[in-house]
Amino acid sequence: MIFHVNRLTLAVGMVIATLVGQAAAAPAAPSQNATINLIRLLVQQGVLKQEQAEGLIAQAENEAVQARQASTATAAAAAGPATAAGDVRVQYVPAAVRDQIRDQVKAEVMATAKQENWAQPNTFPDWVSRISFDGDIRLRDESRFFSGSNSNEIVDYAKLNESGPYDVNKNTNTRLPPLLNTREDRDNLFRLRARLGMKAIISPEWTAGIRIGTGSDNNPVSTTQTLGGGFGKKDIWLDQGYLTWKATQDLTLTGGRIANPFYSTDMMYSNDLNFDGVAAIFNHRLNNDWGVFGTLGAFPVEYSSDTASSNGFDKEDSDNKWLFGGQIGANWKINRSNSLKGALAYYRFDDIEGQRSSPCSPWAGAPGCDTDGSRVAFMQKGNSVFLLRNINANPATPGLTPQPQYVGLASKFDVLDLNLVWDSELPDDLKLRSQTNFIHNLAYDKGEMLKRSEGEIVNNINRKGEFESGANALMVQFTLGSALEMKKAGDWNLLAGYKYIQPDALPDGFNDSSFHLGGTNAKGYFIGGNYGIDKNIYASARWLSASEVYGAPFEVDVMQLEINTRF
Repeated sequence: MIFHVNRLTLAVGMVIATLVGQAAAAPAAPSQNATINLIRLLVQQGVLKQEQAEGLIAQAENEAVQARQASTATAAAAAGPATAAGDVRVQYVPAAVRDQIRDQVKAEVMATAKQENWAQPNTFPDWVSRISFDGDIRLRDESRFFSGSNSNEIVDYAKLNESGPYDVNKNTNTRLPPLLNTREDRDNLFRLRARLGMKAIISPEWTAGIRIGTGSDNNPVSTTQTLGGGFGKKDIWLDQGYLTWKATQDLTLTGGRIANPFYSTDMMYSNDLNFDGVAAIFNHRLNNDWGVFGTLGAFPVEYSSDTASSNGFDKEDSDNKWLFGGQIGANWKINRSNSLKGALAYYRFDDIEGQRSSPCSPWAGAPGCDTDGSRVAFMQKGNSVFLLRNINANPATPGLTPQPQYVGLASKFDVLDLNLVWDSELPDDLKLRSQTNFIHNLAYDKGEMLKRSEGEIVNNINRKGEFESGANALMVQFTLGSALEMKKAGDWNLLAGYKYIQPDALPDGFNDSSFHLGGTNAKGYFIGGNYGIDKNIYASARWLSASEVYGAPFEVDVMQLEINTRF
């Protein structure tokens, strides 16, 4: 209602300002008809009710009579001596006064119009200006080429946990466990990644954000969706949802489902991985050459179930899995052509390792065993795993006792992560980035792993039947080109690198899903290149060749051709 009143009032004001410029005679009494017509117009517009209008009309009639009487008296007093026959008296309004009145009214009208956003059709309310959108789309053609000498008996333990338990007693179960594809090539998998994010500035210190993305499932390390499937519709997932508070100029606190707050490579965390939890991020510039940064965070990886089975009477203790992380780093501008960035992080994964159960008897009707919940919610492959259940033999048929099993991680994980990046500017406007990443699991202890598993580790076994693993991972990468980030047409770079990841250097569930098709226990090289097609549009090509470090032979080459866009 206020909006309509303002517009009508301002419109009337513009008319009055125009009429002032045309005034050349003494002002007459207010027009009764004009006032009444204006009131009726307001009734038609829904601004006034009929009973309000009738009251205003009556008031207008009284004021009109009084105005005419006052005007007559004023005119008589101002007339002075009677004029001679033929004389004419004209009241004059200077042009400067008329212009001043017109400009003042026009300025007030335009100010109100801009504030209410009705005079400028391409403007929006204030809340719209505080919301921004961004996103990206990636089209990928992917091929996977497997060695013919690969073992075809590598168990997919992630799928076993998901679909299990699986009976490992060959006397009672002739079904094969879930197996990885290790020999059949996959050509030209057409894949899509599409993400759309919204960020809202609630106040200068508070920001909220939401991002949705594609994905074949709730896999935390990939938002890539394989196309096909009879042209069926594709899934959309909540990829991010967070609230951020800028506590000071240098300190930001954020919580929810957030982007990776740590400086890391995809050997530790996939580029698509988001974290559930809270983080404090510090970034301070000391001078033109030095800056320091750091992050502290707490992230619930998994809340364990409170029951071994939905129909079980025995409840389990809460055994939640957490990630606690801290990082400190620095930037150093060595000179005009060289800069160095380094960061050291420590990640403690609480209760992520599996636990061997107390003796249990699923064959006798028990709904489950007391450590079933210690298996991880998501894993790829590579980590050493062992059978969780300590199942009693059936006295009547000891050799024919079913052994339905889940697997858990054999190692604990307290991970030290060191990153160093050296950027250099070379002649001919070339840029070179040299990068290294070293990871070491401080909690790795082979003896403790064998003790925890009670000798039931089932993978990373060599040809002699011995268990082999390790706690270290190393990556080196070099990128050379006209630009390190593709932003405009003509930007280009080439990259090459090498990775060596021992089985228990880090949890296998959170790193890159392309190299060796994800996880740990992998070594090999990768090469690639990027070329800018247009602003924020670039093409990429990569070749990744990797094999196992320990255990059964498993070699795979992955080729990826992509078109990437940002907006």
